[in-house]
Amino acid sequence: MTSGTSSSTSPSSPLTAEDVVRDLREIPGSPKVLPKLSRLLGDGNSSIDEVISLIRIEPGIAAHVLQVANSAFYSKGGQRCLAVGEAVSRVGYDQVYEMVMHAVGSQVLVRPLAVYHLEAEDLWRRAVTCGFAGEMIAWVSGGDTETAYTLGLLHLIGMVAVDEWASRNNPSLVMTPKGFPRYYTQTERALLGFTHADVGGILLKKWDFPVEMVNAVRYQYSPLAAGSGSTLACLIYATKWMYEIALGQEGVVVPPPDELWLKPLRLNTARLTKLAEELKERRHELEQLMQIES
Repeated sequence: MTSGTSSSTSPSSPLTAEDVVRDLREIPGSPKVLPKLSRLLGDGNSSIDEVISLIRIEPGIAAHVLQVANSAFYSKGGQRCLAVGEAVSRVGYDQVYEMVMHAVGSQVLVRPLAVYHLEAEDLWRRAVTCGFAGEMIAWVSGGDTETAYTLGLLHLIGMVAVDEWASRNNPSLVMTPKGFPRYYTQTERALLGFTHADVGGILLKKWDFPVEMVNAVRYQYSPLAAGSGSTLACLIYATKWMYEIALGQEGVVVPPPDELWLKPLRLNTARLTKLAEELKERRHELEQLMQIES
């Protein structure tokens, strides 16, 4: 078993997902979005809608803005904010500008995930596509589209935290994917004793996300164990299946979705397949959206 030492643990104690979150310094952002976003924020003629549209497709920035918007300072009366647009309005233009400029100035925000052998663009494409897939599922199943988009966007945020921790504590660590639906979880459990889903759930809890969203991310690989977040965990599972059908690697056989995990969404395989085909038809639109000039 490969292990690393964290500043939060002693050499004799096993590393935990909580240790990774406690030791976290930065959440990397997308190298394509940040330059354009910083230019928009620095241009007095830019509209707030343009800023919001870019923040919505950048997981690291979106998470940071939502975190700040739900802090005690901005959350008047404890009113929780889940939508990126509302969060930007609550935080204020100047504060968003400061956060984005800090991100642009930090080199750690524009590096690939070495532990997972993923370029930043690869993770970004998957996160954004799953965000749109979540919106589509919520639209047909009667769920909240903003919550669904946020979960699709942030469901892999734990991988970013694991990579950031490993870059400082165990740079030789390598995770091997096993394909849908387990991805990197088998290697993560073998080498760390926990998964990126565990880390992601703890991150959302730290940022004061609702317990349903926390559980959805933490139990995304075993949705029915998520308690009050089981329906949203099933939604994450469904978005990942849609991604594999619409934008996954060619020639790779994707197993059919688990019908048991589709029932809470009031979906079946046929309906989800149709949604995946609709997402596939939007591939050109999505690719154009994600090919933002730097």
